[in-house]
Amino acid sequence: MSRRVGLSTTAVVDAAVEVIDENGLDALTLAAVASRTGVAAPSLYKHVGSLGELRTLVGLRLLEEMTERFTTAVVGRSGVEALAILMREYRAFVVEHPARYAAMPADPLNDPALAAAGTKLLNVFLAVLRGHGIEGPEAIHATRCARAITHGFASIEASGGFGLPEDLDETYEQLIQMYIASV
Repeated sequence: MSRRVGLSTTAVVDAAVEVIDENGLDALTLAAVASRTGVAAPSLYKHVGSLGELRTLVGLRLLEEMTERFTTAVVGRSGVEALAILMREYRAFVVEHPARYAAMPADPLNDPALAAAGTKLLNVFLAVLRGHGIEGPEAIHATRCARAITHGFASIEASGGFGLPEDLDETYEQLIQMYIASV
């Protein structure tokens, strides 16, 4: 059976994510996705209008993946425990999928195509913080801080930027405790 028989927008996005995972975001081209799906590049236009649209669909997929993963991790937890678990899951996602994470849009809330999915991800953080007694503008500030800590640490880790032998898990746990003490 030819691979093209089952080609759909979902299959095109799946292939795009595979290209990114294996070769990095810069390798994402319509030609690379077409090759992976076994079709000619023009055939992809039945499923995505452009490379830009494909990147948006990949961003949407990543937001949904992260939301599902983080929600599953924190369900039934609250307070300090939920905050720590959320930050650990965020780091784990980045380290497990560094190239995929690099494809995340920087500000999905200001992209009409991604705003709903970005809001769902934000709501995971806000719900966890609400369980810790933090709401309103303070919760937005706390979310930004958690994102900056996690993004920074995990991105440096994923790129091999921590070359000293001290345990990275220990360092990250110290960051989590510092963050929790500050909120």
